[in-house]
Amino acid sequence: MFKKIKNVVVDAFNARVTILGILMIIFGFIIVRRLFELQIINGDSYQSDFTMQIRKTVTIPSTRGNIYDSKGNLLAYNQLSYNVTFQDVGTYESNREKNLTINGYLYKIMQILYENGDDVYTDFAIAKNDAGEYEYTKSGVNLLRFKADIFGQAYTEDLTKEEREITAEDLVKTLGSEKYYGVLVDDYTEKELAAAGLPSAFSDEDALKLIALRSAINQNSYQKYISTTIAKSISNQSMSSLMESKGYYIGVDVEEGYDRIYTNSPYMSNILGYTGQISNEEISALNEQLGQTVYDSSDIVGKSGLEQHFETQLQGIDGSKVVYVNNLGKVLKEDSQVEPQAGNDIYLTINTEYQEAAYHLLEQYIAGILYQHTYDYKEFDNTQVSTDEIIIPVYDMYYAMFSNNILSVTHMESADATNLEKEVYASFQKREKEIFAEIKSELLADDPKPYSELSEQMQVYISYLLDTTMPEVGLLKSDSIDTTDAMYQQWAVDESISLKEYLTYAISQEWMDITQITSDSEFLNSSEIFSSMTDYLEEYIQRDSSFSKLVYRYMVEDDLLMPNTLCMLLFDQGILEADSGSYNALADGSMDAYSFILQKIYNLEIAPSQFALAPCSGSLVLTDPNTGKTLACVTYPGYDNNRLANDMDDDYFASLVTDGSSPFYNKATQELTAPGSTYKMVTATAGLMEGVVTAGEAIDCTGTFSEVKPPINCWIGPTGSHGPLTLVSAIQESCNFYFNTVGFRLGMIGSSTGESVDEIGISMLEKYASMYGFDQETGIEMDESTPHISDNAVAPSAMGQGRNAYATAQLARYVGTIANGGTCYDLTLVDKITDADGRSVVEKQPVVHDTVEVDQESLNTIQTGMNQMVKNSAAIRDIEIDMAGKTGTAEETGVPSHALFVGYAPYDSPQVAIAVRITNGYNSANAAMLAKDMIRYVFNLKEKDQIITGVASSGTTTAARTD
Repeated sequence: MFKKIKNVVVDAFNARVTILGILMIIFGFIIVRRLFELQIINGDSYQSDFTMQIRKTVTIPSTRGNIYDSKGNLLAYNQLSYNVTFQDVGTYESNREKNLTINGYLYKIMQILYENGDDVYTDFAIAKNDAGEYEYTKSGVNLLRFKADIFGQAYTEDLTKEEREITAEDLVKTLGSEKYYGVLVDDYTEKELAAAGLPSAFSDEDALKLIALRSAINQNSYQKYISTTIAKSISNQSMSSLMESKGYYIGVDVEEGYDRIYTNSPYMSNILGYTGQISNEEISALNEQLGQTVYDSSDIVGKSGLEQHFETQLQGIDGSKVVYVNNLGKVLKEDSQVEPQAGNDIYLTINTEYQEAAYHLLEQYIAGILYQHTYDYKEFDNTQVSTDEIIIPVYDMYYAMFSNNILSVTHMESADATNLEKEVYASFQKREKEIFAEIKSELLADDPKPYSELSEQMQVYISYLLDTTMPEVGLLKSDSIDTTDAMYQQWAVDESISLKEYLTYAISQEWMDITQITSDSEFLNSSEIFSSMTDYLEEYIQRDSSFSKLVYRYMVEDDLLMPNTLCMLLFDQGILEADSGSYNALADGSMDAYSFILQKIYNLEIAPSQFALAPCSGSLVLTDPNTGKTLACVTYPGYDNNRLANDMDDDYFASLVTDGSSPFYNKATQELTAPGSTYKMVTATAGLMEGVVTAGEAIDCTGTFSEVKPPINCWIGPTGSHGPLTLVSAIQESCNFYFNTVGFRLGMIGSSTGESVDEIGISMLEKYASMYGFDQETGIEMDESTPHISDNAVAPSAMGQGRNAYATAQLARYVGTIANGGTCYDLTLVDKITDADGRSVVEKQPVVHDTVEVDQESLNTIQTGMNQMVKNSAAIRDIEIDMAGKTGTAEETGVPSHALFVGYAPYDSPQVAIAVRITNGYNSANAAMLAKDMIRYVFNLKEKDQIITGVASSGTTTAARTD
């Protein structure tokens, strides 16, 4: 190559060094220099004739293992897709040149994608809300991790104060600046822009996408040969266009990839989980687990559920091939290739039909309970009623439309808001101004009111500003506040001083940083400071949807926003399908909001989970009692894991995180409550085996057990009583008095005083509870809370109260142990694991956790009691199969009781064991009726469409209570 240059030089001088010749020399040197830069930046390369060939290692993606149900139906699989990747292979004279070049490539790729209905992919934690303002889409630790990645910090602890506290608006400005990615720079010349193929100005949407893409590319820049995915699952049209023109965009490629597809959302979402881009922490943890470097930043991994639990089984091993490309990216030669290895396949024990049916039944019954217990009240004093008689005022549903994001407060102010939304938003703006005027008035008053004398609304607004907004903007330094200070105690505990007094003191103690609102604070008096602070907060709070929700909520309470208008907004925002008849009826008042809402709940047009009231959730676990195989493990509500895998829907994820019904929280394995009367078989076993009661002995229930203080009323007491009961009838009637007595007697075993000792009785109950599996998790392959055997108060503990706390899965294992004759098996979701060719890798075998020390006669007595319970319960006695079961009601102060049921069928040859919990389900009969329908479904005892009806199921009233 240098010889060719030398010849050019000689020829030029032989031509007496004309000006044209000199220009050719300069041009030649520039070309050669550029070619050498390409060679150096890409490492291994070689020269052949006039073509520079660049050695490049291309990843051949492996496929993640599939997940199947018990019948071999696909639950999670991979779908071939095409992704656009970018690798910065250039060298630049300046950051300005780099920004123009890369932004030009990316912008032109974006236009190609747009033309074909595609878009770029970003996992950027900043978005524009409906009001057109930048906001973070992550919070807490996840937000700090995002900022650490942006600023190149390995650990969140390394972030500076400024980096930690930077707002979304300021971060966009910073990243768009000349120092970073040059997206928001306004001094580019027309010539520079034209050369790079860039417009004179970007739209806000394109600017944010470019910043997000540049940030992702930058995070991979320290790893050689690592490309960044900038678009996923593109169409064939986009692929063809990019392949035709990719030579113009150095570093851009179209690669094969795979999308993870889930077939049974939301029924299986909490079991399967979802996949996503690997984090730095996951890279470290997984590579450490494997003892070698296998994972890097390009990998997709399981984020929750079985996808996470079996990550190293499901994950394949990528292949690779070495290719040589020219400087335009065209492949000139292919060299060595290593084939990818697919991940292992997992076959579950789950029956998808049972799983889906159980989910629908939970939704139907929860909707039915909500329907029955909602009244046309604005408020109701539930402190005067029992926990199974609690009233749900319909206004709680109206408030929930804002608090649980059924209605979007930001959409009210968006450009495409309806006329009704605009009217509502105008009223909101007026009310918000009045609120801040009132706050300012309090701060400027000569005789301000103590906090305790402010209205409830004003207390809520002020508390929000002090607890959330002011620390968030740096006005109030929470870490500096001395909570033991006398003045602080007067504010926070006694509520005896005013907001003005508290903030004045906070400034004097340097708990506040008023430089946030003014740089001339030392020359301002308190009135000027408070006036500026209020104006500053009022402006800031306009971007805070959480505060807006509070304002809207109290507008409803104060009749400034009417219920009928709220219901019309459900149509305006697309929550409900258009129905002009209902819309007009709501508008002219011929239909009232109460009737309308109840109708939508009954028809399941609004799911009960959307209100996040009590009840709004539940769980059901169905097992094979003879092996521990889990046939269904359902938590309600679930979520659509397809919207979280692949290209995550950040808005959807954020809505799930803030949803009051907690869809990410697995109610079947993580939610612990008292088992209520479902626990009584443990006490029965302990009583029989320790000899404190016999099967034939009758204990006389008087309605109130008075041997302990305070006395414990039987559920039929204190005015009623069961009279003399043997163990079978005590289980049948679920008599608290009987089991209080057995627990009390257990406490007398070995007592030196002859009196019952709680510690002795508790140790006896713990011994048998452990045998039934309540001492440890079930072994199910999901996140599971540790069970808690009660450790105090033997009499209430013996009837399933005290500190007993178990998950639904743990109750299922327990009742399965009773069903099979006393063998406690660990639960499992997995039948087998095979490699991609079908060869067995793991064959799951039943695992025995423990064996209950109980003789057959005693066990038969307990089983008979459970069978009689089913035959005599109004809620379940019409079941068309002989089965055994036990209801339970777990009380919790201030909320409706939890409804539980455990059982198995058929009675004489158990095939399935079942545990149901409706959180805040009022009455155990509701859980029993749900279990009845589930057993009917499993054994085909009734037509499927008569079980899964698509409308709210009729629950029961307290009159049918059996425990």
